[in-house]
Amino acid sequence: MSTHPFSIRRTVGSDWRQIRDLRVEMIRETPTAYAETLEEARGRNEAEWRMRGNRGTAEHGIAIVGIADSGLWIGTMAGFVPDPDTGPLLVGVYVAPEFRGSQMGLTDALLATVEEWARTESSRLTLHVHEDNARARKAYEHRGFVATGQTAPYNLDLSKSELEMVKQL
Repeated sequence: MSTHPFSIRRTVGSDWRQIRDLRVEMIRETPTAYAETLEEARGRNEAEWRMRGNRGTAEHGIAIVGIADSGLWIGTMAGFVPDPDTGPLLVGVYVAPEFRGSQMGLTDALLATVEEWARTESSRLTLHVHEDNARARKAYEHRGFVATGQTAPYNLDLSKSELEMVKQL
C-alpha cells in the first residue's frame, strides 16, 4: 500500500492530452519557469505532444509524472543529456500548488526518481532556474543543489538570466 496519495510513472506517447493540459497549467502558474510561452504550448499539435510523452522512455532521458489517487496529474519532472560534458539536466519541473511541501512528499519523490535515472548518466545533476524564481531556487537549495555562479540568457526575455545549479549525486 502506498504511503502517499499519488503514484509516479514514466510518460508515454498516449499520454499526450494529459501532458498538454499539465504543460498549459505549468506555464499559467509560473510563466517564466519554462522555455516556451502559453501561446506556443497551445499551438503545438498532437504529434509534438506524443513526442514529448515518449520522452519517458527515451535513451539518455526521462519524463515522469505524479498522478493523484483520483487520476489527476499533479506534477512532473524530466531530464535529458544534451551532451556528455554537460551531463544530465533536470527540466520541466512542476508540482501543483496544493501538492507542494515536504509533508506531501511529491517533489521529493519525483526528484528521487529523476536522480536515480541521472546516476546512470553521471555523478551530478544540473538545472537552470530563472533568476526571479526565488521559490524554486529555495526548493532546489533545500534539496542539495548549489549555485555554480554560471548564468545563461533566458530565451523568452534576454534581459533576464537563468542561474545554473548542480547537485552531486
